[in-house]
Amino acid sequence: MPKTVKNKYRIHGRSLLNLKKSDLNPRLVSQLEAEGVNMEEMLSFLDDLNAGKFDNIVSIKPESVPDLSHPAIFDRRGACQFRMPLESAKSRFAELELTLDPAALGRREGGDIVFDEDALKKIGVYLYPRAAYGVLNGGSASSYADIKKNTSLNPAVFADKRGIFDVLAAECKGRPKGITPAYINPDGSPGYSFLFLKLRMILENKRLYAQITGKPAADVLPAFQMTSVLTDRAIQKAFRDYVVDPGLKGLADSLGCYSIEIFTETQRMMAAITHSGEGKPRRIFDRAMGKPDTGIAMPGGHGQNFKILAPIYRKLFDRGIRYIWIGNIDNMGYTVDPVGLAIFALSGKEAVFEESFRTPMDVKGGILVSDGSGRLTCADIGPVVSTQEMLAFEADGKPVLFNCGIGLFDLKRLIDRLPSIPYELPLRITDQDKDAGRYAQAEQITWEIIGLLNDPMFFAVEKNRRFIAAKMLLETIMTSIPGTGGTEADKVARDVHEGLVRLFGGEYGLVFKEGRWVLAD
Repeated sequence: MPKTVKNKYRIHGRSLLNLKKSDLNPRLVSQLEAEGVNMEEMLSFLDDLNAGKFDNIVSIKPESVPDLSHPAIFDRRGACQFRMPLESAKSRFAELELTLDPAALGRREGGDIVFDEDALKKIGVYLYPRAAYGVLNGGSASSYADIKKNTSLNPAVFADKRGIFDVLAAECKGRPKGITPAYINPDGSPGYSFLFLKLRMILENKRLYAQITGKPAADVLPAFQMTSVLTDRAIQKAFRDYVVDPGLKGLADSLGCYSIEIFTETQRMMAAITHSGEGKPRRIFDRAMGKPDTGIAMPGGHGQNFKILAPIYRKLFDRGIRYIWIGNIDNMGYTVDPVGLAIFALSGKEAVFEESFRTPMDVKGGILVSDGSGRLTCADIGPVVSTQEMLAFEADGKPVLFNCGIGLFDLKRLIDRLPSIPYELPLRITDQDKDAGRYAQAEQITWEIIGLLNDPMFFAVEKNRRFIAAKMLLETIMTSIPGTGGTEADKVARDVHEGLVRLFGGEYGLVFKEGRWVLAD
């Protein structure tokens, strides 16, 4: 008789190391494989994990947070300007193949040239043919509509908004987050999806390119995305609907370009593993929702994009793209930014990351930290830096910059590092306590690439312009229909709502009609 253990592994006289599929309950294997998990790869990962092969990855130990005076931080709040030697500007413009005269665009100050915001915007738009816009779009909204997670954000607000939460949660569950409503209209109806609005925003920027340069917009700003095997089919179905939607097709036809031009690569799933409370060795979690022999398939973190999207990165480079944005689909503030593109291209840096000032709503994600030597990286709240440590930084009067999930990379230098990045990014094993049970998730986080770079750059930005995120459904509700009270959460929600409205009327091309935000004619 094979020996049976608590989580239904069938062990044939040996340890939990070097497991094979035949050692597992067939029902568990069948379910996870049907949901996109490669069980051989998953079991090989568990062997490496239990053997300690990931224990030697060096990651930064957060000891402080950087001051705004740090030389790597560029303050983008309000209008900005960029200064550089005029001769360097001429050389850089030539290198970037910009058909613009830097001396005519900027203001001379001695041997320097100073570009104001309008000049930077023009430079950035002229760089659109060399830039691509990417979204990390593999999320399945498992945490997004989770009752425990949303309640913990703000119990009082959750109780007040429970009715609308339940309606929207039913619509979101089981769907990729990218194609769920990005906002709620004042009349209570759901708005356009995150993905649809991103596609419209790209078209709006193509139109801006045609207006400013007088050139055709068909080949500028190609898009790319990383989906997952769990979400890709639904996203591709959404594309079939979106491509003929008048809100995209009408504008695309007027510009002479496609409604949708996007490259896609698909991330495979991993299985949830046992909670740390169950000790070692780690095993595959198999009691989801209290049901025996039932696992959870989930992505291995967006940090896998550097492996999954590598073919697209190389294809874009061959096409002439030199700069790529990478960002999260659920951030409404993540839009094409010509001013940021211009500053980054002129700086010659390897990558730039956007950071906003943390608010009480920013409880899930990463913050900018430094170690004892002053090296900077992004540290996720919970897995890397505790909430108590973060609050202690704030109590000392230090501004905590919250990661916006937006990175802009020099594509050539990124491609040079692609072979090594998957083995250098820290592996995070995070305990979860959700409706499905107590389990752990193994993932790599995109933004921890900051700690691998020698000379990164950071934009300190306003949250209501660049970081209108929706890590949880309650955030979407609060941002869309902010409270009128005097609590800190109400104040933050109203501020972010103002930014959302500004984005609607600007980058996303929406107008307000009869209680709803709809696409302009």
